[in-house]
Amino acid sequence: VQLQASGGGLVQAGGSLRLSCAASISTFSSHAMDWYRQAPGKERELVASISSGGGRITYADSVKGRFTISRDNAKNTVYLQMNSLKPEDTAVYYCHDRGVVGGFWGQGTLVTVSS
Repeated sequence: VQLQASGGGLVQAGGSLRLSCAASISTFSSHAMDWYRQAPGKERELVASISSGGGRITYADSVKGRFTISRDNAKNTVYLQMNSLKPEDTAVYYCHDRGVVGGFWGQGTLVTVSS
C-alpha cells in the first residue's frame, strides 16, 4: 500500500488549498479514509473522515464549515478542500487508510498559513 499526499504549501490567512491523497491499492473503494494533522509540538488530531462510498462524513469541530472531504473511487483518491484557512491550521496533514489492518499512513504534506 502507498498513500501519496500532495497539495500542501504556503498560503495567507483566508486562503484556500486542496490536498489530494492517491492510494495505490485495488480495494480503495472499500476503505474508509481519514485526514489527520499534526501541528508543531502537538499531538496528531483527526480532521475529517469519509466512508468507503462517501455517504458518511465527519469533521472536527475546528474545521466544520471550512473544510470538505471528498473522494473519487475511480481515481483511488481522497481530497481535502480547505477554505478560510487560519494560522492555527498550520500543520503536516496526513491521509490515513482505515481499511488496511492496523491502519496505514501516508507521508504527510505541510500546510503553512501565514497571518
